[in-house]
Amino acid sequence: MNIDLTDTTSSRINAELVKARRSLGSPAMGMVLTLVIVTDEGNHYDALKAASGASKEHPSRILVVVRRPGRSPRDRAQHRLDAEVRVGSDVGEAGSGETIILRLHGELASHAHSVVLPLLLPDAPVVVWWPEDAPENPAEDPLGKLAQRRITDAAATEDPVGALSLRATTYAPGDTDLAWTRITPWRSMLAASVDQKQTTINSAVVEGEEYNPSSELLALWLAERLRVPVERRISEGPGITGVRMETVEGQICLDRANGSLAELAVPGQPDRHVALQRRSTAELLAEELRRLDPDEAYAEAVSFGINKISGPDPAHPTPAAPAPAPAEASGQAEEPSTTEPAAEPAPAKPKGRSNRSNTKKATK
Repeated sequence: MNIDLTDTTSSRINAELVKARRSLGSPAMGMVLTLVIVTDEGNHYDALKAASGASKEHPSRILVVVRRPGRSPRDRAQHRLDAEVRVGSDVGEAGSGETIILRLHGELASHAHSVVLPLLLPDAPVVVWWPEDAPENPAEDPLGKLAQRRITDAAATEDPVGALSLRATTYAPGDTDLAWTRITPWRSMLAASVDQKQTTINSAVVEGEEYNPSSELLALWLAERLRVPVERRISEGPGITGVRMETVEGQICLDRANGSLAELAVPGQPDRHVALQRRSTAELLAEELRRLDPDEAYAEAVSFGINKISGPDPAHPTPAAPAPAPAEASGQAEEPSTTEPAAEPAPAKPKGRSNRSNTKKATK
């Protein structure tokens, strides 16, 4: 069932929802949470499609907030709420639950929380998702304050690595990012490979596309957990293409060149293929909706890398910045500088980010 409401109110929307459920013969809601999507007119379709896919695993009320403040002073001075209510699984993108698309015109666009609050499911968790540009501090945003979980996506911003740095400075319990969700299979596979082979890891390398926040987070997670130097190398992709960990017995290598099938090599064991397919946004969102408690592992990883991902601007490198890359590739000229920190009794200070076109290191 699809209901269009023009120049309406939150109370009228609630009344139409009750009537629609009764007409469909299902007065009970049976939904486990409210998912609030904050987006614009151009991106709301893709976001709603992903949320509808996730709702098949987590039946929910989906509220899509589309702000339309207007361009002219006259449009901005007006305020109007238009709504589209979709109930029932037979409606295109309704998913398993209820979907309400809220278009906020004029001044009302700045007060979305006052429209959303009466539409939240009673006694049910609230999750807010910003598919594109998120506020600087999601936890302090009026809509973010209503939620137990706040989901952002650094990969959708103009400066993905800079967005991670911002997420680190404004982190609050309940924050997470889809760039972190994308590396869950990588973290699981790497942790399992280390458990299988009890050995000392001396260093690690993460290879992935330039400006890929998931590659950065994976490198920071390894550096924070292993407390060893971790290099970040640029590859053609897609996404993360490989992780190599140097041990006293040889190299543990997880290599994925085609974006779907990876090869795992562990010293003393035969090489084997593992599935590491790049997942859709609906799958990522469904994973995040499985947990409503704070993600401590994400907090530790993103906070560990704040000094490393906020270094020199890659767009304006110093003339000496490109020099280390060929020296490291030769293997000899830079050896004194790379081994010197290991001889110090205290851990080496983290180095800042270098030009992204060269090798970057995350150490602690």
